[in-house]
Amino acid sequence: MEVSKEVDARGLNCPLPILRAKKALADMDSGQVLRVLATDPGSQRDFAAFAKQTGNQIVESSVEDKVFVFLMRRR
Repeated sequence: MEVSKEVDARGLNCPLPILRAKKALADMDSGQVLRVLATDPGSQRDFAAFAKQTGNQIVESSVEDKVFVFLMRRR
């Protein structure tokens, strides 16, 4: 999967990872994929709610060495 943009939100607490992702998605075209890196344990819940609320799709979610990785497709 081709990633168009990446947001490194490691070390940031809620709501900063969501706000950075929202800003990045606003500059992207429909269908492009954003990769977000976050360390806040609440980010899994936050990104699920954010995707549902905005209509953007989480196409993949994983954890690598205590870093949560989200791939979001712009609506």
